[in-house]
Amino acid sequence: MFYKTDYNSPVGNITLGADGEHIVGLWIKGQKYFADTVKEKMFQNDDLPVFQKAKNWLDRYFRGEKPEISELPLAPKGGEFRQMVWKILCEIPSGHCSNSQRHLSDHWPLRPH
Repeated sequence: MFYKTDYNSPVGNITLGADGEHIVGLWIKGQKYFADTVKEKMFQNDDLPVFQKAKNWLDRYFRGEKPEISELPLAPKGGEFRQMVWKILCEIPSGHCSNSQRHLSDHWPLRPH
């Protein structure tokens, strides 16, 4: 079973998805592939401890603190490519910018068409 909750952030309304113990997705309202990685119905549940932990993490992040991504129990859903992107994003130190194309090419060499 999957659950969802909403979080009002400075960048817009965010929907968090969870399997009850782990965050499986995060989507900003209006984004192109909103919640497409969770094929099952998600039930609204604002009281799950994993959501409280994630909302606290987001509060700290948007206050300018640098919480560690490792503080969150993540289990993102998605295919091989999305899993790789999540892994790469989690490796980028907090507060740093990175060229995603460079990181992706290090992990997923481009193949000629």
